[in-house]
Formats: sequence, C-alpha cells, structure tokens
Amino acid sequence: MLVKTALKGRSCPNGHDKNKPLPGCGRHELTSEKRKDFLLMSIKTSFTLFLATGLLWNLTGCQNRDMPLLSWTGDSPAAGVQTMSVNGMDTMNTYAGNVCVIPKKKAKVKEGMTSFTSLAQLCVEITEQKSLYANNIYERLYPASLTKLFTAYVVLKKGNLDDIVTISKNAANIRETGAKLCGLEEGDQVSLRDLLKMMLVYSGNDAALAIAEHIEGSEENFAKVMNTMAASIGAVDSHFVNSHGLHQEEHYTTAYDIYLVMNELVKNQDFVDIIHMANCEIVYKDVAGNEKRMSCTNTNQYLTGAKQVPEDITIIGGKTGNTLAAGACLAMYSRDLDGNEYISVIMKAVNNDTVFGQMSQLLLEVKEKESIE
Repeated sequence: MLVKTALKGRSCPNGHDKNKPLPGCGRHELTSEKRKDFLLMSIKTSFTLFLATGLLWNLTGCQNRDMPLLSWTGDSPAAGVQTMSVNGMDTMNTYAGNVCVIPKKKAKVKEGMTSFTSLAQLCVEITEQKSLYANNIYERLYPASLTKLFTAYVVLKKGNLDDIVTISKNAANIRETGAKLCGLEEGDQVSLRDLLKMMLVYSGNDAALAIAEHIEGSEENFAKVMNTMAASIGAVDSHFVNSHGLHQEEHYTTAYDIYLVMNELVKNQDFVDIIHMANCEIVYKDVAGNEKRMSCTNTNQYLTGAKQVPEDITIIGGKTGNTLAAGACLAMYSRDLDGNEYISVIMKAVNNDTVFGQMSQLLLEVKEKESIE
C-alpha cells in the first residue's frame, strides 16, 4: 500500500506542484517501508544530536557526578558506550559510574612537570576524580602481574571467598621460567580468600590459575569473563588470555584501564584489607588433610619498608608486575594528610628500583593536586 505525502515547502525536481501529492512521482510518495526508514533515520539523527550535546557538557575534563557519562569511543574510552538493537535500530547505552574521563588530547605531560623514562604514567585523585598526571595512558602494554587486579575484580564480583578450592594438576604444574609460584600441589585444599591473598600479596601465578579454574571451570573461560567485565567498567583497550599475566602476545591493557579497575576494587573492603598486608601466613591442607603453612611477603616494597614512602603520603596498597616483555609495572592506592586518595600507575619501567623511584617522584609532584586541565 502506498502512503502519499506532500513535501511542503520544497520544490519537486520533476516539475510538479510542491503542495499536491501526485501518484507516480517518487518525490511525492513514499512506500510504508521507505517512510519507516525515514522515521528511523530521523530518530537516530535526533538521538545523535542529544548525545553530542551531552559530550560537550560531560567531557570537558574529569567530572565527579552521579549521573551517567556520555562519551565518544574514539577519544575517551572511559565512557563505555555500548550498542544494543531495538527493532533493528542500534541505540547506545552508557553505563553510570564515578570515574575520571581523560580525553586523549589531555593525556600528556604538562609543561613544568617531570618526564619519566617509563612508558606510561597516570595519577588520579579519586576523591574528586581529577587527573593530576597522564602520559601515554591509552598505550596498549603488557601488564605482567597487574593482570591480577582484573582477576581479583572478577573474583570479588562472582566468587564466594569462603569456598574451599581443590588445586588441579594444571594449576600445580606451571613450568614457565621465572614464574613466581606458591608451591601449591595437586589436591591441596585452600580457601578462595587465601588464594586471593597468595595472588595479591605474594603474586603467586599458581594461585591465580587455581582461582580461574574454580570460578569458571577453565582459564580460557575465565579470560572471556575478564574481558567482558573489563568492558563493563569501560576498560575497552584491554584483552586478557590468562589470569596471572605471564607473557602472551594477545594479552595487554593500558594504564588508564588499570586505573579503572583499581577505582572499582578500592570500593571493596576485602580487597583493601588484603593489599594493605605487609605479610601474612596462610594455613591450608594437603590432599590427605594434613596442615600446610605458607608465609607471604608483599611484593609492594613500600609496605615492607624496603622502599621509602614519599613524605606526607600513606601507602594503602597496590600491585606490582614484572616480566621481560612488560618491564616493571606498579599500581598504587595512597592517601595524603588531608584524606585525599589517589590511584597511580606506572608501566614498563626498566627495573624494580626505577618503577618505585618514579612512583615516589610522581606522588611527590602531584601532592598539590595541580590539574592537567
């Protein structure tokens, strides 16, 4: 059935009266399908203009507000624009979140501030969600054991920390050279909470693999969940293929994505309590039910006293990472004397001494909270 419409106020190129609907003229009549397409296109256009207005308001820097953030995916991955189909038409669904959005053009070292030799650096004051230092924060880099932050995020969202986990043959037999291991053996019985401590405090790779297998049945399935949950918080420049961070080519993240997951994790008291431990002792059982013990010392040398804490800064905790390909990486959660809290990230420093030295310098430089805006 033809639906006829006059294109009022417009001239018809076929020479017809612009105010009279004429049969047989494609400029004056639309099929129902064409009209539907025209209406859908109009709706899309209106919605796009609405989003553009939101962008101008929301993405002029870092915002601290309770309403959802609107963004464009090309310049500010944080704003997590997702698409869904409604009657064949793609719409966008923005997630709500209290995060600091840093446009790429502002993700650079401000004049007068130190340029570091590590490849990426970021410091965000999360009390007001204000970026204080940002450089190469969207560069995709190998994360080493910073991966375990995303593993912890999945565990704390999906797992029961009171679960008792049976260590598999696979988890007990990581053979990669240089892999840090807790010495778990097949059949050992360890609580999920204690595995989380082994992973975050001691950085045990066998603990991370055991966690993955317990939560999702296999490391492959767990990695898929990691990627989905990373995207759900806006960490769209990350891709994981394992739960521990031992090197694989298709396993990467960014300094900004590390900030995003830390920003979520520090809301969880279990996580904060664990990363604040300078050391801990784990008691668990072997396959025969005999008691076993493991002493864990935190890889965070600020907490153990091996590195000096910057003046007027309290180190709450964080996560280290180190592989040949990733270099030395460090993510830190800290607080100043005024109670302002910070998440700081350094990736791909040349060695352990350098990454802690640069983290100290970064924290000292941003104490006055000078914004990059």
